[in-house]
Amino acid sequence: MASVKNFVSRCAAWGLAMALAAPALPQEPSQGQVIRRQVNLVNLFATVRDNHKKIVSDLKQEDFKVLEDNQDQKIAFFSKEVTLPITLGLLLDTSGSEQYMLGAIQDAGGQFLNRVLRKGDEAMVMSFDTDVDLLSDFTDDRAQLDRAVRHARINTPGGGMINPGPVPTSNQPGTTLYDAIYLACNEKLNTEAGRKAIVIVTDAQDEGSKVRIEEAIEAAQRTDTVIHILLVADPHFGGNSGVAHKLADETGGRMISVSSEKKLLEAFDELSEELRSQYTLGYYPSNAEKDGKFRKIKVEVANHDMKVLTRKGYYAPRS
Repeated sequence: MASVKNFVSRCAAWGLAMALAAPALPQEPSQGQVIRRQVNLVNLFATVRDNHKKIVSDLKQEDFKVLEDNQDQKIAFFSKEVTLPITLGLLLDTSGSEQYMLGAIQDAGGQFLNRVLRKGDEAMVMSFDTDVDLLSDFTDDRAQLDRAVRHARINTPGGGMINPGPVPTSNQPGTTLYDAIYLACNEKLNTEAGRKAIVIVTDAQDEGSKVRIEEAIEAAQRTDTVIHILLVADPHFGGNSGVAHKLADETGGRMISVSSEKKLLEAFDELSEELRSQYTLGYYPSNAEKDGKFRKIKVEVANHDMKVLTRKGYYAPRS
């Protein structure tokens, strides 16, 4: 089993991750033409649902409107993406509060990866409790991924750690949700290209993380990673829907509350459909300043009864 190591020492050493926007190729100037400043293409992956929450897949470029910091942007690239490769992280909460659901989570998670992954896709599997463990690095090997999901073990208090990991954050039982997101984004997804998503099965209770929720969200935003949360909460322990909503909303993902094994399978099916039913929009921002600041993004469609799900912004590059 591979592991994510030396988290505590890396927290101080890590710099900010690369900006979300991918640099465009500089244009060759013609004779007498003034050389333009290099600008950056901002890519957005958007899902559209109607007022019945059904996915809308027949929209055209002219149906969309993109605003950055409330300024209209010209859409330079548009497509309906169903085959663009996905780089996916499956993060499993293995704290004691999930002990009665872990078997169902493993069954549904394995089926989800088998259904959603296609040629060119890759996925990794991580677990988190008081530690963060990398159970499988990025691979397209379904059997390896299934074994990794099956390898997840609950870290139970009292009887000793079943799944001790190399990233201790607390001497007490806990759930290092924010640390897991931060590591997944900065350690694993920051060098990946294209569509990137994390699917987290958790009750969204965090205890003992070294980073704050804002830092976890920023790590996702800087690496252009969408966070989807399946909120699986044991009634005896409860769940934090507010945290789950915040993580998903700020990165352009979804939060689905799961109350039974049947609902868990349905939730994974919904995410599988969503990941395969996205529009891609690209634009060159009118604000070309390389100041490293966060830029707010809003995507609208002509039919206001429809809801667009996409990331809420990005960090501009620094000069």
